[in-house]
Amino acid sequence: MGLDIRLPIGLLFVVIGAMLAGFGWLGDRTVYERSLHINVNLEWGLFMVLTGLVFLWLSRRHTAAMHPSEQSVEGRATEAREHATGLEGPDPQ
Repeated sequence: MGLDIRLPIGLLFVVIGAMLAGFGWLGDRTVYERSLHINVNLEWGLFMVLTGLVFLWLSRRHTAAMHPSEQSVEGRATEAREHATGLEGPDPQ
């Protein structure tokens, strides 16, 4: 099953972060008088966009994909050990 939640979460962060950063960039500057003139919307919007881009980059790397155990040295050793000791389950075929 190829369910990878990082793609929709990354898109969500990028879209909402871009809207928040746009509001902070184009919005009224007098709103930020209470926060010592720190544009919190712009800063958090940019942070959310960056976080979303990291999620999208990670979703492109396909690190969550499962590989058969025969493709790695450790997997082959585990399969051989389980076969020798009789620990492997019944064949699903």
